[in-house]
Amino acid sequence: MNHKITELPSSPCHFSVRLSPTPRGARLARLLATERLHAWDLPYGVAETAAQLVAELAANAVTHGKVPGRDFVLELRTTDGDKRLRVEVTDTRGDRLPRRSETGHGLVLVEAFADRWGVTEGPVPRKTVWAEIGLVPAPGNPDSGGSGGLPKTKEPERKNPNQTPPLPPAGRPHSPE
Repeated sequence: MNHKITELPSSPCHFSVRLSPTPRGARLARLLATERLHAWDLPYGVAETAAQLVAELAANAVTHGKVPGRDFVLELRTTDGDKRLRVEVTDTRGDRLPRRSETGHGLVLVEAFADRWGVTEGPVPRKTVWAEIGLVPAPGNPDSGGSGGLPKTKEPERKNPNQTPPLPPAGRPHSPE
């Protein structure tokens, strides 16, 4: 018998869930996102960064976008030929657009973790706050696209590779490096 193996075209990853606008719903958003992102086998650090974005955006939706009886929606998907991951949180308070607060830190963290972010208004009464991160390194920057956060630093050089670190002064506890 002649079997023909057909390779299916790769489709973008997509996940969407509707959750209650409560602290429990925000926590569940992060847990479900983390599980899904790890299942997608994304590059190192991307799942953790995306989970942090989900946590901040979901917390903002629950805190500032809550309307009793109306859920918020979390959506994750790859875009741009699977080169980017987009995190979207849609709530039903389109009349309240996000803004940086001097007392809060949510959008400051979103700005720090995301390559770019923004707000899409509508359809009434909704708004969607989104953030994107790269899945592949940017040209000339091997630390971008899932590096897991901080740029790599060089380890200090020892003059003699066989040299052991100096002993701590007597009477002080020692913990190995």
